[in-house]
Amino acid sequence: MPDLPMPLPRGQASLPGPEVIADRVPTAGALADRLRERIKREGPISFHDWMEAALYDPQAGYYCVDRQRQGRHGDYRTAPETSPLFAAIFATYFSKLFAELKRPPGFTIFEAGAGSGHFAYGVLDSLRRDSPEIFAVTNYLIEEISPAARARATERLAEFAGRVTFHNFDEIEKPVPAGVIFTNELIDAFPVHRVVRREAGVRELYVGLNRERFVWVEGDLDESVAGYCNRINLELREGQIVEINPAADWFIERCARLFDQGYVVTVDYGAERAELLAAPHRLAGTLRGFRRHRMLDDPLAHPGEQDLTTTIDWTQVSEAGRRAGLRTLRLDSLDRFLMEEGCRLLERVANSADAAESARLLTSARELVLPTGLAASFQICVQQKI
Repeated sequence: MPDLPMPLPRGQASLPGPEVIADRVPTAGALADRLRERIKREGPISFHDWMEAALYDPQAGYYCVDRQRQGRHGDYRTAPETSPLFAAIFATYFSKLFAELKRPPGFTIFEAGAGSGHFAYGVLDSLRRDSPEIFAVTNYLIEEISPAARARATERLAEFAGRVTFHNFDEIEKPVPAGVIFTNELIDAFPVHRVVRREAGVRELYVGLNRERFVWVEGDLDESVAGYCNRINLELREGQIVEINPAADWFIERCARLFDQGYVVTVDYGAERAELLAAPHRLAGTLRGFRRHRMLDDPLAHPGEQDLTTTIDWTQVSEAGRRAGLRTLRLDSLDRFLMEEGCRLLERVANSADAAESARLLTSARELVLPTGLAASFQICVQQKI
């Protein structure tokens, strides 16, 4: 086991109410200064805009600068870098989906938010070894916003250069005939709006300043947020906070446009809407910040220097899919999925002639699928377009 705490990056934390100053120590750095100047110039900004800058600002956003985010010396751990069996199991699953598509002459795997390419390498290496006939017709398209991560992925995937390309998926004009779109811990990091129920109605939480400190400020709902709340008939208890993730709708709908027939496979930490809204430990919302494998109390502290995440609404993902012509085939816990889909692979690993390698892989597999393992608090959603 690692000698650092290994929180599941999608755990829960209680957050201060909107009246509490969230940044007890003034943040440093150019991004924080720019955000302060914007607030002074424009007034309080939506948390959506604040989170977008904190995570995706091209010069200083958490996911855009060259830093070690994953692994023991980073801020969190993800399944692909925990065990190579994660990608190998999904390669087996993608092979099943390929057969379900009646073995098309061309097969495209899309991955959004691929990071340094651990998962892509594992999938392609497994297909090349175990399913060469599928590998021969497979292309792998990656969308990754971080230039540093793209550079590392390009180096890691060099031996597959003829099959791997990097694209902004918005620039793909013509859908491919058949494919699979895969994401792992992506939607939870999309910028969100935050709303709170007060006696007078639902209010939006904006980010303002108090003596250079970032603070929560209540205001009227943004028009798009109000429309979303009305569409889902949102009902909250007094003081309850919830996050609104408009990009989740956009992303699922965009995925459906990338192929004529195929599957959208989403791995993330979430819950159905009814559970999200009813759970007592989520009354303060699900927004969390992570730094050095520790969950932080202040999501407004140190913009650009900590990971920010929220629990996704699987009901929203399914609804967005239906509007885009996708049918939800499966919503399951990730550990159960990995055990079911990987049982034959695990058996083969256990019986491998290389005892040392077999022991290493089985140890990493246990870290994934045990009740306290990394996959236990994650889910997988599989949607189909036919």
